Amino acid sequence: MLNYFKITINTFKESVREPIYFLMLLAGLVLIGSYPSAALFVFSEQLKLVVDSSMATGLIFGLLIAVLSASHTVTREMRNGTVLLLLSKPVYRWTFILGKITGIGLAVTLFTLLCNLATITSVYMATDQFRFDMTIFYSYFGVLAAVCLIGMLFNFWRGSSFPEIATYAAMVLIPILAICCIVSQEEPTVSLKDLCCALVLLNFAVVAMSTISVVFATRLDAVANLSVCTLVFFLGLVSSYLFQRETDSAFLNAVFSFFYAVLPNWQFFWLADAVAVNRPIPFSYVVDCAIYIVLYVAICSMWAVAVFQNKEIAGEGDGRV
Repeated sequence: MLNYFKITINTFKESVREPIYFLMLLAGLVLIGSYPSAALFVFSEQLKLVVDSSMATGLIFGLLIAVLSASHTVTREMRNGTVLLLLSKPVYRWTFILGKITGIGLAVTLFTLLCNLATITSVYMATDQFRFDMTIFYSYFGVLAAVCLIGMLFNFWRGSSFPEIATYAAMVLIPILAICCIVSQEEPTVSLKDLCCALVLLNFAVVAMSTISVVFATRLDAVANLSVCTLVFFLGLVSSYLFQRETDSAFLNAVFSFFYAVLPNWQFFWLADAVAVNRPIPFSYVVDCAIYIVLYVAICSMWAVAVFQNKEIAGEGDGRV
């Protein structure tokens, strides 16, 4: 169990140290903060544009960073021999792969959480269809500048990892800004409770994709993993249309049912339209989705363990694997 926690913590740190992690986080945060100003060029439904665009950015960027983190921390370690060195010690294979799944899941959860808090701030920034709150706007981008400055200072004086320190700084400053907006500003026209529920559902989707990407990372390189996960993402978006149908063939019905059960239905986790029109999101629905994700992640984790357990690693010794 101790090895499991060590692998989890090290995987989390490795993920947030990757330059691509912070670059995508910064790009996502800049885009989310820019949507209220871009929405001034539409004649109506400014808030709907901000909500839809911000949630879509958090989802897409979160799914990408899930795949890239899995490729960097699993595929690369298998290629450079780090896995062989680790498994030569008293570490079980299932401990290694479950630690990787948990560590990457924590990293993508942090990524999505920061994007979600930025989305809440962006909603408070968009006051109506003709203007946006300049105070929040300048404060938001001031926070992003401070995050980069803190990372540069620690990197210059202490030699610390810039992406890691900047990410930790964002983990502190962005929640503070979001809380200040919630406390000091009037509640936006959209329900904050429903918005938070919708954002939590997005995090569920990203965690599911991170687990799937670890499964494929044990066998595929980064490009192949990204390609397969992209296919899974797009098929999951249209799974209800493609596979939830009845035909005259019992065999086709069985095939459709299989793919519908295997592929995650991302539409379950996309409720931006409901938030934009103030349609209540029942808490029971969030609980049902949480149970769905827990079961899905558990099954994918067992799949990853089974795949990695049977994988031959060239040159492995007689360690306890």
